[in-house]
Amino acid sequence: MENSPKKRGQHKVRTGVVVSDKMDKTVVVEVSQTVLHPVYKKYVRRRKRFMAHDEENRCRIGDEVTIVETRPLSRRKNWRVQKIVKEASLPGGAL
Repeated sequence: MENSPKKRGQHKVRTGVVVSDKMDKTVVVEVSQTVLHPVYKKYVRRRKRFMAHDEENRCRIGDEVTIVETRPLSRRKNWRVQKIVKEASLPGGAL
């Protein structure tokens, strides 16, 4: 079933932390995962940053958010914020 073609309407979903909210209606979300290194057999953290569309400018630095893949909205923005899972613990968005 893994090799079956992707059905229409099924989008990739990622969960990450907002690391920048300085742009208008855009946030930078960092998604990290731990993977086993193929040679050294140690767990290493892989990080990737996504630009995500935040229509209402609700996200702040430190928020944990769920993003979903969407049509291209700009040159680097193909994701949008689906929901805020956990808000930043400190006011002002300090990590």
